[in-house]
Amino acid sequence: MTELFDLLIPVLGSSVRLSIPLLFACFAGLFSERAGIVDIGLEGKMLAGAFAAGAIAHYTGNPWAGLAGGIGVAVLMSLVHGFASITHRGNQIVSGVAINFLATGLTALLGQAWYNEGGRTPQLPETARFLDFVWPGAATARATYGVAGNFYASVISGHSVLVYAAFLLVPLTWWVLYRTRFGLRLRAVGENPHAVDTAGISVARTRYLAIVIAGVLCGFGGAYLAIAQSSGFVKDMTAGKGFIALAALVFAKWRPFPAMATCLLFGFLDAAGSRLQGTPLPYVGQVPVEVFQALPYALTVVLLAGFIGKAIPPRAAGMPYTKDR
Repeated sequence: MTELFDLLIPVLGSSVRLSIPLLFACFAGLFSERAGIVDIGLEGKMLAGAFAAGAIAHYTGNPWAGLAGGIGVAVLMSLVHGFASITHRGNQIVSGVAINFLATGLTALLGQAWYNEGGRTPQLPETARFLDFVWPGAATARATYGVAGNFYASVISGHSVLVYAAFLLVPLTWWVLYRTRFGLRLRAVGENPHAVDTAGISVARTRYLAIVIAGVLCGFGGAYLAIAQSSGFVKDMTAGKGFIALAALVFAKWRPFPAMATCLLFGFLDAAGSRLQGTPLPYVGQVPVEVFQALPYALTVVLLAGFIGKAIPPRAAGMPYTKDR
């Protein structure tokens, strides 16, 4: 049994790290869709944020500057989405898809033009990245307290500051949505914008605030990918994480704590797949690497195909609001 835990705990530690970009993107979608704005462009905003974070961290040598740059670019992309879908009442799906295409093409083009390294930024030194830090007593706990100490040292300790910020985001989001006036208005705008407008609250302003928050969170997710989990931007490094985050949001039925659990599930599957690559399985033998790489995407399809029950989105999601005259 101890050997099983010794094998499982490194996978859990990797699960935490791999779930962070999903968590940021999922909660970005949570704020946006709770306000009635469908945000297919999570992938593109996170990718643009990752490129900006990697490029600015490279030029400044400061990870905080990279984080600020990633947030700024992702918020700018969110405002483009808001201008198209809120101000001009355009189709929210089309706007989000356009943002994904724009980010994919623009990051590759600028990366190649600026650095001539196949669309990636130069490798960052440690001083330009968010490094993992060890909590007090981690080494002692690992040597003294067996499985519990190993869990503390490998799963709880040993992550960057952005990891802990992502998990603090979960109760904070719950509190904002369900315990503040802003959260009440946000949810009301996503359910019945006409009633909110009648009460004298600006629907457009509330929706813009929601997508700005979504942009900030996508910037965090992109910065984590480029300057915490990796040491620079790599072309298409989001690899569909924005779409998986949307699937996690639907599976969680737009609720914060189930969304966190779903992101951790996807992270665990990704970590387990990486761990099992090249390992012969009983009665099966060697499994191709591509099978494990496809597991998170296969799980997305399986979960959405019939394991979530009836997921009812906010009633006004995807519908442009026109003020009654």
